[in-house]
Amino acid sequence: MSSLYTEIIQDAYRRPAHRGTIDHPTHSHQDENPLCGDMLRVQLRVENERVVEAKFDGAGCAISQAAAELLLERIQDQPLSVIRRLDKDDVLEELGMPTISPARLKCALLSLGVLRGALRES
Repeated sequence: MSSLYTEIIQDAYRRPAHRGTIDHPTHSHQDENPLCGDMLRVQLRVENERVVEAKFDGAGCAISQAAAELLLERIQDQPLSVIRRLDKDDVLEELGMPTISPARLKCALLSLGVLRGALRES
């Protein structure tokens, strides 16, 4: 992993702007990666089919937590129609990692799965 990728991940992990909880979320979902124990909860406040607030909480490796931070930054103020089209490549782009091992990929994609779960459970 190059130092640029490491910097992106470490910065998002150490200084997350979206870590926390929302008092009255309209959407919420929690899940874990059973292979490594990473846990993540995503909460959203959606108004007029647009994300107006997004927060996450959880515990796990730097990749899982940084991916959550970067993904929530990306969806802030976006319409649900755009968010529903996000995929694996979008997450890896946010992390700055064009390739990743299969084990680490599960860590990176936990946030996308939890986000999708939150949108389904509204």
